Amino acid sequence: MRSSNPVFSRRGFSRDNGGYAGFEAQHAQAGTATNPYATNPYATDPATGMPAAPVRGNAMTIDDVVSRTAMTLGTLIVTATLAWIALPVDPANVNKSYGIAIGAAIVAFVLAMIQTFKRKPSPALILGYAAFEGVFLGVISMVTSTYISPGVVVQAVLGTMCVFAAVLFAYKMRWIRVTRRFTGFVMAAALGFVLLMVANSLFALFGGGDGLGFRSGGLGIVFGLVGVLLGACFLALDFKQVEDGVNYGAPREESWLAAFGLTMTLVWIYLELLRLFQILSGDD
Repeated sequence: MRSSNPVFSRRGFSRDNGGYAGFEAQHAQAGTATNPYATNPYATDPATGMPAAPVRGNAMTIDDVVSRTAMTLGTLIVTATLAWIALPVDPANVNKSYGIAIGAAIVAFVLAMIQTFKRKPSPALILGYAAFEGVFLGVISMVTSTYISPGVVVQAVLGTMCVFAAVLFAYKMRWIRVTRRFTGFVMAAALGFVLLMVANSLFALFGGGDGLGFRSGGLGIVFGLVGVLLGACFLALDFKQVEDGVNYGAPREESWLAAFGLTMTLVWIYLELLRLFQILSGDD
């Protein structure tokens, strides 16, 4: 099962020479709902949850994913808070803050791409990404709250938490079924959404104003809701990827990859909600 998250969709969980589960290739070859990694010493039977073979101590667990995700998100939150507090907010220096935000976003993007194309997860790269992404989010949030729409940052944070909790609950209750068709639909919708946003940004850059109007007014509200919905779908796909990784015996180090992907998805949702609440506040 391929996730919509760019980190997971690059390669899924890895397979090394020790016989760990290689998600995408073997799962595609299996073509069935049975566990294609039953001979893996870390694998469990998805139907019963019991070990399919004697289990060693190096298999990824949900606790591993939770702890690594907490570390990654914690790093992001700390640097976002420091950027909010330490960087200038007066009108004379706001452009300097924007410059710092853009620089941090570029560094975060480069680190994310390096990690995406690496064979194995690198905690240093992942935490570095979180740190620079936090600086970017801290500046954007500070400027938005100070000059554009006071109060929307709290709304966006609470909204992100609510989306995460709602999707997790719906996934655990099996109200959301992550199938191949569901995955294909989300991937196609995400591609169309990103292309439209890129086109809107290019028109705004060269033509001025709001570009094609996809990020302002009534149309901006519609696209903001679509963006949040896509983020929720990304979460469902990521939960499925993590669940399969645990069941199929991915190595413990892959929990860093899960944390990386979940963090990227939550950043997506937060930014979409921040823009949506900004439009709804009447100050776009």
